[in-house]
Amino acid sequence: MKYFILFLSAVGITIFNANAQVINICTNPAAEQVMLGMYNPATYMATTVLNHPDTISMGINANVSPDSLHAYIDVIKNYQTRNSGSDTLSPVRGIGAARKWVYNKFQQFSARNENRLLPAYLQFDTTICSITQHKNIFAVLPGTDTSDKSIIIIEGHIDSRCAGLCDTNCSAQGTEDNGSGTALVIELARVMSKYSYSHTLVFLVTTGEEQGLFGGQAFAIYARAHGILIKTVLNNDVIGGIICGHTSSPPSCPGFMNIDSTHVRLFSFGGFNSFHKGLSRYIKLEYKEMISPIASVPMTINIMTPEDRSGRGGDHIPFRQLGYTAMRFTAENEDGDANVTSGSYTDRQHTSGDSIGVDINSDGIIDSYYVDFDYLARNTVINGNAAGMIGISPYTPDFTLTTTGGNLIINITQHPEYLNYRVGVRTTTFDWDSVYTFTGSLTDTITQLPSSNYIVSVASVDSKGVESLFSRELSQGIVGVNSVPAAPLSVELLQNKPNPADEATMISVLVNEKINYKEAYISIRDLNGKEVLRKNIILDNGINEVMYEHGYNMAGTFIYTLVIDGKPIQSRRMVFAN
Repeated sequence: MKYFILFLSAVGITIFNANAQVINICTNPAAEQVMLGMYNPATYMATTVLNHPDTISMGINANVSPDSLHAYIDVIKNYQTRNSGSDTLSPVRGIGAARKWVYNKFQQFSARNENRLLPAYLQFDTTICSITQHKNIFAVLPGTDTSDKSIIIIEGHIDSRCAGLCDTNCSAQGTEDNGSGTALVIELARVMSKYSYSHTLVFLVTTGEEQGLFGGQAFAIYARAHGILIKTVLNNDVIGGIICGHTSSPPSCPGFMNIDSTHVRLFSFGGFNSFHKGLSRYIKLEYKEMISPIASVPMTINIMTPEDRSGRGGDHIPFRQLGYTAMRFTAENEDGDANVTSGSYTDRQHTSGDSIGVDINSDGIIDSYYVDFDYLARNTVINGNAAGMIGISPYTPDFTLTTTGGNLIINITQHPEYLNYRVGVRTTTFDWDSVYTFTGSLTDTITQLPSSNYIVSVASVDSKGVESLFSRELSQGIVGVNSVPAAPLSVELLQNKPNPADEATMISVLVNEKINYKEAYISIRDLNGKEVLRKNIILDNGINEVMYEHGYNMAGTFIYTLVIDGKPIQSRRMVFAN
């Protein structure tokens, strides 16, 4: 996990000049053909097809093993460093030995499952720490239906680092960042390859993340260049630790040595009509309805406002930049903000201290672990359940949204072949306030709603009860049945989301009629009237958004005002409470 400023510099080299700078080669032609959807599913059909949602969900929950995750990290840490510029030839040290081990694990899992899992490397040529050729490791589990050729990616980066970006001599076990994410991907390849999915699943372990998201960029560029369709990307980075450091990139933990093993954060780009946020909501819904009732330790999933922590970035970002739906899982607590150049930095992240644990009594045995393997297992289950349900999900519908009185009227216009549909409705947060189900009709009415601006999306439900990913969002204002309708405004400043907020919030402006203007901005003032920030905003028809990052552990109430060509139009109050 790296500083975002490095990512910005890498983008100009890799994303926008990708065709000239990077050569991407898949080492397994069969895996490539499967990802393209150019294969006969019968070739990879399991003797016993296990594809019922309950079988998949309960199987993942039962079979993900904390002991397996522990064993993987024990091996990974012993390669001493996995810096992208480290040794590629040694059998016992460096990134080369580590990636060979991951590849061999994928081969072992394939052999146990009728050779249905196809291991491969994605070889890409770009200079990282004086090394010019690098390899991502991945395994492809072919889907049973090629009518929709889009694939699902579960990923985590394997490379590690110390303070020096290219220091290959230091001990860089990188157990939290990101041995935890690597172990999660390996474990899901083991567990999930037993089952069958309509969509193809790809278990991806990237390299070069710490120096500029190079491995994620390489795979995204490869997919785009070859016409590989990607349905979703679930990125896992720093996903197993539970201890808060002295520092942590906001939004994160409340204070040094705080322990949290029951919450996980989902980061994704955008606000209104963001498919990335929609994916995060879907992950949370599937966990709530399928895993939480059977979980021995229930988890709380927090949908975060920004795409990543302040000033940081991960391998989901290059996928999103190329138009693929992507999000990131990160532990609730992190030990450090990776600001290793600070003279006062004492935390573990991006140092030799990012190890598996400590031997407190000097008996040669680790007594206290920095990675909580039960917590990592719970996060692995959340990933697997979401990917599994997306893997067997039906088509996403489309719809229209109208209002009458205090009612919302939903009418399905695309993919009307299903008997059931679900409607996600939200108002003041990025999570749904309610999810409704309607049956046997293409039209449904949600009645007696109080006055508010409602944001709505829909999903199909197949005969086995599996939801599709949710559709695009539509927005409608409701005037409650006991309210007096107000004259519609050409421009409306909406309530920020979420409110109350933690470290960041999205401010939205609804433009109902096209307006001519020279300049528009949001003015944010404290309760004493002092302006603390101006954020420019473009006012196109529909909903327009800007994000205000107030900062973590900074509470307060503020007034924000829409100003167009120097004239205040409308003001609202927002609250930060953390």
